[in-house]
Amino acid sequence: MNGSTVTEFVFLDFSCTRPAQLFLLTVVLTCYITILLGNTLIMVIVSSEPRLFQCPMYLFLANLSLLDMTLGSVAAPKLVTDLLNGGSTISYGGCMAQIVVFHFSGTAEMFLLSVMAYDRYVAICHPLRYTTIINQQRCFSLLVLCWTGGLIHGVFQMVIMAQLPYCGANVLDNFFCDVPQLIKLACSGIYVAEILIVVNDAVIALPSFLMLLLSYAIILAMLCGRFGKGGRKALSTCSSHLMVVVLYYGPMFFVYLKPSSNTQVDKMASVMYMVVTPALNPLIYTLRNQDMKGAMRKLRQKFLASCLIRGNEISFS
Repeated sequence: MNGSTVTEFVFLDFSCTRPAQLFLLTVVLTCYITILLGNTLIMVIVSSEPRLFQCPMYLFLANLSLLDMTLGSVAAPKLVTDLLNGGSTISYGGCMAQIVVFHFSGTAEMFLLSVMAYDRYVAICHPLRYTTIINQQRCFSLLVLCWTGGLIHGVFQMVIMAQLPYCGANVLDNFFCDVPQLIKLACSGIYVAEILIVVNDAVIALPSFLMLLLSYAIILAMLCGRFGKGGRKALSTCSSHLMVVVLYYGPMFFVYLKPSSNTQVDKMASVMYMVVTPALNPLIYTLRNQDMKGAMRKLRQKFLASCLIRGNEISFS
């Protein structure tokens, strides 16, 4: 561990009354169950419906669901356990693993949201060339880039943090291993590590976010004069995407870009983008998308028909 003497870190979690902690436990547990069930349902629907699976938008959506499940699993299960037990520690290795998975899934999702914005831009602004520009091969190539970019970023962040020596304080005023707080516990090398992390984050986040903003700015400008059925459907799809983007970026910017720090408020914002947003994404995409609702009805009918056939076979046997 590069000379580190710290073998575990202590989380302070939420300094509130026990009833408030139990309420938060209920919210987090409900959200995590929704993350697992809702995103699994989306992946099953997309994979079981050939028409949706062959459509890049829904293939991207299925990957977003998988990333939401990964991001939601970084801290939610441990947070539920910690709120239930009233205390929390995490090993050095567990802390490094959280950093890798959090930055991998978060960065891959950031890339994927930009890719989905570009996909909608091509579909709305260049509909006749859509199948040529976003073909099956390019779709898979973009997904590989998203996942690979996320993995490289996650490993890079972990390597920087693992090179720092931790030989004193081991208390984190958070519910997961967050790099800005963890780096302050290092005994030396803090300045260089902060520079590397800031540069890396800027190179990763800024181009992705600007591409996302540019795509939706052009889309909204194109849709301003369209009030027909096609325009309304495109606007509905884009509004769903924009809701997800706001829910994802809003709390994250609040935590990492504001100058002052209120740890309790920051923790609640972190819960928002790590637990609540991944739980809301399936609801946003399924309840506001006619194709997804139609595929859900078809899947439910197949399931009921299968249950009926099995019931008849059992009764005859």
